[in-house]
Amino acid sequence: MKTVQRLFEIDPWRIRTTQLDKENRRLQESLTSIGNGYMGMRGNFEETYSGDHHQGTYLAGIWYPDKTRVGWWKNGYPEYFGKVINALDFIQMKLFVNDREIDLAVMDIEEFDLELNMQNGVLIRTFTVTVDHAKIRFTFERFLSVVKKELAVIRLTAECLTGEAELKIVSKLDSNVQNEDSNYEEMFWLEKGRGHQEDISFLTTQTVPNNFGIEQFSVTGAMQHISSSIGLQQDDTLEVAETFTYALKANQTIQLEKRVVVLTSRDVPETEQSEKAIALLTDYAATYEDLLAEQNEAWANRWALADVLIGGDDEAQQGIRFNIFQLFSTYYGEDERLNIGPKGFTGEKYGGATYWDTEAYAVPMYLGISDPNVTKNLLKYRHNQLPQAQHNARQQGLNGALYPMVTFTGVECHNEWEITFEEIHRNGAIAHAIYNYTTYTGDESYIQKEGLEVLTEIARFWADRVHYSKRQQKYMIHGVTGPNEYENNINNNWYTNYLASWVLSYTLENYQKYQAQTTVSISAEEQAKWQDIIDHMYFPTDEELGIFVQHDTFLDKDLMPVSDLSPEDRPLNQNWSWDKILRSCFIKQADVLQGIYFFGDQFTLEEKRKNFEFYEPMTVHESSLSASIHAILAAELGLTDKSMEMYQRTARLDLDNYNNDTDDGLHITSMTGSWLAIVQGFAQMKTNTGTLSFAPLLPKNWDHYSFHINYRGRLLAVSVNQKEVQIDLKDGAALAMMLYEKEIILSDTMTVPLEQEESNV
Repeated sequence: MKTVQRLFEIDPWRIRTTQLDKENRRLQESLTSIGNGYMGMRGNFEETYSGDHHQGTYLAGIWYPDKTRVGWWKNGYPEYFGKVINALDFIQMKLFVNDREIDLAVMDIEEFDLELNMQNGVLIRTFTVTVDHAKIRFTFERFLSVVKKELAVIRLTAECLTGEAELKIVSKLDSNVQNEDSNYEEMFWLEKGRGHQEDISFLTTQTVPNNFGIEQFSVTGAMQHISSSIGLQQDDTLEVAETFTYALKANQTIQLEKRVVVLTSRDVPETEQSEKAIALLTDYAATYEDLLAEQNEAWANRWALADVLIGGDDEAQQGIRFNIFQLFSTYYGEDERLNIGPKGFTGEKYGGATYWDTEAYAVPMYLGISDPNVTKNLLKYRHNQLPQAQHNARQQGLNGALYPMVTFTGVECHNEWEITFEEIHRNGAIAHAIYNYTTYTGDESYIQKEGLEVLTEIARFWADRVHYSKRQQKYMIHGVTGPNEYENNINNNWYTNYLASWVLSYTLENYQKYQAQTTVSISAEEQAKWQDIIDHMYFPTDEELGIFVQHDTFLDKDLMPVSDLSPEDRPLNQNWSWDKILRSCFIKQADVLQGIYFFGDQFTLEEKRKNFEFYEPMTVHESSLSASIHAILAAELGLTDKSMEMYQRTARLDLDNYNNDTDDGLHITSMTGSWLAIVQGFAQMKTNTGTLSFAPLLPKNWDHYSFHINYRGRLLAVSVNQKEVQIDLKDGAALAMMLYEKEIILSDTMTVPLEQEESNV
């Protein structure tokens, strides 16, 4: 059993600690990250902290192309590696007491308290220091407005408890920043302009030139302070600063409020940014209390639909709320040019770009707890990048479209061959998201036009990527990596082959259905070819074991359960050589089971059981995406203990640092897994057939749970306790649906006894 690393108290709505953990400062920073979809940052301190930490502020859609050409460069490699870049550090407020700089890494402090309030996105920190007999309590409050996306608000309160002190505060806009992963201390920002207008200072910077024809991004930050003291301006390269001084006596308190507006060239041309930023700060002249009130209201509206209430298990409650909070802090669907980065605004790993995680894991959750247009924007994001996906396929000498493994623009910008060019199953996830949206919402307008354009090009890719084995008289797909990245360059990954066949079938079905509404043209010859592939696709199976075989030679490995491993071996990716991992039978994440989850209505319960019992014991769950799929399938199979174990892992993956890698950022896209594990797992919500169904169970250590979903213009509330299941139709027309495999018509409130059978297998 994994020994968790827990830095924060268990609380249903708060992430709180009274310990400044200098050994795990990076982990604390990750877990107290905040964002508003437009910008975000790690839980860095405003004042100086000279100890080990990861300073990081990130802006949506702002990135840089880094070179990839190396000695082993091959045809088909992308020209550049896209990476999110550390941007303007606008929270800096350096503190000096009697000319001594406050540095929490080296000073003795008292009464430290750090709290992230998930109800409203406010980060609060308090500490007390003593300098020359003067004892001062500092309190910082910080939030990024979800109402005024360009606005950040910081309020500093300093209370002199004893003695007398001269307090100096140096507040900065600082672009003299670097990436954790930069090469040779490379810098990404050039100063383009600065200035002061009355009580507002601004700094404009631009990304350094690149050799790939990618636009240079410009960013302007403007700051304004509200204080009884007058700021003195002092500037340096790539930074703008204002200094405030106060003479404090015992029992005196001062407040300094810092407001920052950040604009980027994605929305405002560089030449207009400073003027626009100043105008916005002037427009946002409400009191702190009023700005906070609108923040509270906006988050309350989000939580009213999205919150999942769990009774009897505060750890589980904190976990699901933390994950939903961080997801909504990263993406709430307002901008169709954006997608959901695996680290969001919390770190630089994975380049900060778009992965297949969005379609496979995020789409199902956002369908349930947000406006359908949010999910449609995610689909539009991929449709808008269809030409780039076609370019990616041509780079590999293939027809159709290959959606990228990693991207900012739609062009592939990741350079690990075994992942980028072999993990092509991602192309199927893009198609599955269209299917998911259509079957969930009942809205067929997208698939008739844009959706069919995407599906057709993906189908053309698969039709070209397969080859025909004359010996087996089957179509095969060689040289791939499945979702289990602990195996590379394998042949006939069952999941990949199944996806390819399904995409061809689904595209043909919809082309024939909507041929009159679409501009897509698929010749009779091409349709016949696709049908032949569908009819003769090879799927590795083992009749004796009754399983779908992960790939051609998987059963030739030395098969053993994870329980045979020594605890010192885990996680494998931090303790074993890559060679040893590739030769082992151990599975990083759901692979065959990913396909069974995607297409659950196409397999019998016995097929699901045999495959789960075979593959799960060999799965190390070292991908953040793994636990939720296993939680859902285990619940369907009645394995409630296993399902709960997997829920705990997906819900508290970062809070308890399960994989020992949260210090460099949160696992944002996999955070949807905790919602999926409850709604699709414990409540057994299914929508694949176009008919909504539930078959809820209750984990043994929970008293109850409840959630809301939007479904086809209706708002439903689902509540499950130890005796009964209640489904309320809160809004919308009556709905024909299934409950415990019985058809019902939901017109107001339906209450039935809880049906729960636990498997002992």
